[in-house]
Amino acid sequence: MNIDRFVLAFAGSVVLLSVALAHFVSPWWLLLTLFVGANLLQSAFTGFCPLALILRKVGLRPGCAFGDR
Repeated sequence: MNIDRFVLAFAGSVVLLSVALAHFVSPWWLLLTLFVGANLLQSAFTGFCPLALILRKVGLRPGCAFGDR
């Protein structure tokens, strides 16, 4: 798995988790969904993703999100 795929999987997981927490615990958890969505949007325009920087330091390989098999 490369960095791009991991970031997409992580973001999707956090969104699903926050929606579940908003439903069962408190609607304030939707702020986490808002944060993830805003971060994905700014990353699309700026190319800056904090999670990608962390994953690169850990040693995960960079690559195309859908082109490498």
